[in-house]
Amino acid sequence: MPDTRTGRGRIGTAAVGAGVIASVVFALVTGFGFGQAQTPPAGKSLYTRLGGYDALAAVTDDFIGRLATDPQLSKFFVGHSEDSLHRIRQLLVDQLCAATGGPCYYIGRDMKTVHKGLGITEADWTETVKDLTATLDKFKVPTQERNELFALLTKIKPDIVEKP
Repeated sequence: MPDTRTGRGRIGTAAVGAGVIASVVFALVTGFGFGQAQTPPAGKSLYTRLGGYDALAAVTDDFIGRLATDPQLSKFFVGHSEDSLHRIRQLLVDQLCAATGGPCYYIGRDMKTVHKGLGITEADWTETVKDLTATLDKFKVPTQERNELFALLTKIKPDIVEKP
């Protein structure tokens, strides 16, 4: 699917959808997907190597769908209006786009503020990482890009997990 902003983009084996997620998500700290890091191609941002905006949006949609239907994590999506869920999705896409070197701006609040009081546990985090891994597997995200993405996302874990 072409990137609506640049006319380029890929999804699938040739293209890497990148993960995501609910800003909440991820940690390589938990041991998912770590491998030997490789040097990225000169001049290509992670955003570009992941396939651009449309690839990030597709992966985000799949990931949020998994979170919202996961028996352990669906409680975090209860009570949101359809409009609110669309806003959460767009903020997540923009955050991921900006964090990977894309042309987007994240205008949302910081992760500590967003997740304060939700009582997210280490078990919730681990389950989220499993869901993200399944999404990345579905889109055949290569190891190098997956590791770079997880490295970015791991940094936000302390702001999200409130309980052991």
